Amino acid sequence: MSMLPDKALTPDKALARCEALCVRGEQSTADIAAKLSKWGISREDSQKILQRLIDGKYVDDARYARAYVRDKFRFSGWGRVKIAYNLRLKGIDSDVIACALEEIEADEYREKLEHLVRAKYREVKSREPVRARTALLRFAAGRGFESQLSVSAVNRVTGEYPDDE
Repeated sequence: MSMLPDKALTPDKALARCEALCVRGEQSTADIAAKLSKWGISREDSQKILQRLIDGKYVDDARYARAYVRDKFRFSGWGRVKIAYNLRLKGIDSDVIACALEEIEADEYREKLEHLVRAKYREVKSREPVRARTALLRFAAGRGFESQLSVSAVNRVTGEYPDDE
């Protein structure tokens, strides 16, 4: 068996490859479309393949978005802003993104943010309050958490403005 790539990938072979990809892990329609394009599959054949994958329940952007939100929040510690941004980059519809983000429980979200800020606070070199707060707020923004929630979490972690909720 040759290790060289297929010179001419037929639509049937492309469909089989896509099905195998989807079985291994969730894929968005944009992910599959990009793969098909990279493999040199025509636009017309790509649309047919995508439709077969959707009809066969191999590809479902709503299911993909829910899995993406769950994984990026729980395992990567990303906030809603960063998750939504990255899903938009993958061509996921705004309504689908909004529904997927609703699955994050508010209490769990605040606890995750506070846990991340607390861990970062231990690493902040400067204990000068303004610099430490700035570093923590920049960190939370980089993780994609909303400004107001980040300010509240930083206030609780640093002990400043303890009445802030």
